[in-house]
Amino acid sequence: MAQKARVTTKKVKDRWRAKEWYKVYAPDMFSRMQLGETPADSPGSVMGRITEATVQDLTGDFSKMHIKLKFRVHDVRGFDAHTTFVGHDLTSDYIRRLTRRKRTKTDTVVKVVTKDGWTMAIKPMAVSEQRIQASQETAIRRIMDEEIKKAAAESTIGEFVRKLIMGELSRAVSDASRKIVPIKRIEIRRSEVLATGKMPVPGEETPINATEPKEEEPAEADAPAEEKPTETDSADTPSEESEEATAEAENEEPKADDVEESSEDEEKQ
Repeated sequence: MAQKARVTTKKVKDRWRAKEWYKVYAPDMFSRMQLGETPADSPGSVMGRITEATVQDLTGDFSKMHIKLKFRVHDVRGFDAHTTFVGHDLTSDYIRRLTRRKRTKTDTVVKVVTKDGWTMAIKPMAVSEQRIQASQETAIRRIMDEEIKKAAAESTIGEFVRKLIMGELSRAVSDASRKIVPIKRIEIRRSEVLATGKMPVPGEETPINATEPKEEEPAEADAPAEEKPTETDSADTPSEESEEATAEAENEEPKADDVEESSEDEEKQ
């Protein structure tokens, strides 16, 4: 009988057992909050990975849940992966809610350089309250280009990102555009970091998600104590009780002894 051929099976190596979990942290502008964890078999494979988080996750502001932030891992220390900001984006459903019928959406792309050398591409979006002409759209694009470049040149990367996601830049552009045509809404729908510049020094700037201290309410002033009358005043000025006592004494009827004495005197006479 021919010997049966032995079937050799290769042992499949479990790759998950060789992987470790690395914690991903946000940059200093967001207080190095933990964004999540990612598995990898070596620190080199973690480098360059991109993770997303909403502004609500980092600041707790529910009104900013439609803003998505993107971070890229640029440094791995042990099992801690540190990231840098690479851009942001608005959710598609939020943009669809802004664009309605009989309105004009004006888009443009602005390339800016911050004060510390970061190069970014900013993509603002203006929604008018009514349909506008092409010349008005051109004027709005020019205003958006000027205002965004001005804000970037005066700010560091941390300050500029704060203006992007907190609405300060949108309000500045909206106020400047109202002289052209009534604007319903202006949003920075997307941003992208094209080239990094000087890295922020830890602790040099206030984090974006830092809570501002509440002003203490001034303590209420104590009510002035009532002045008590002095002894001299009480002695000189008769009180109400003494006046009432004298009035009652005058109105009292004569006693029985006094009535008897008066009757005896009348009999003698």
